[in-house]
Amino acid sequence: MKRNFAAVVLMMTVLSAMAYAGSISGKVSGVAGESAVYVEAAAGKTYPAPTAHPTIDQKGLMFQPHIVAVQVGTTVDFLNSDTVAHNVFWTGVGGNKKLTHNLGTWPKGEKRSFKFDNPGAVPLLCNVHPEMSGYVVVSPTPYFAVTDKSGDFKIEGVPDGSYTVTAWHEGAKNQSKPVTVAGDTKAEFTLTK
Repeated sequence: MKRNFAAVVLMMTVLSAMAYAGSISGKVSGVAGESAVYVEAAAGKTYPAPTAHPTIDQKGLMFQPHIVAVQVGTTVDFLNSDTVAHNVFWTGVGGNKKLTHNLGTWPKGEKRSFKFDNPGAVPLLCNVHPEMSGYVVVSPTPYFAVTDKSGDFKIEGVPDGSYTVTAWHEGAKNQSKPVTVAGDTKAEFTLTK
């Protein structure tokens, strides 16, 4: 009897949590290719750092994927799959030049890791191959997405409430707008260079 009661309480808790979580979907237009869209920090809210380590590979003299979005506190692994040595460095985080960092240079098959503790876009570069570039977009919340190439996105599991949502694209001006999430919510962005 106690076991059944506990199961019912657990199921009701899960269902009630699902009832108060929605999604934000839409399109980023005005620019070509992938963008990042994320929910800005809400006053008084904190989020545990994720334990998963996304990987950015250096393969074919490119950062792959070109854009990776992560939550603040995420450790990203940088792998070298090319037969030549690669380097990873950045000149700042979110425009803050005091947050520049250089992971050094390493050969094929090795990786280096870095924990991103500050929100903002991180322009990735390789001082061995100046034509290489990529981005880590560090979101202040766990609610973010990278669009597909046509600009469509969907952010799942956003608790109902009022937020500011920001769209970022390489070489364009960020655009932020207020959004009230109540179930499935739409947000459209038009970015300019």
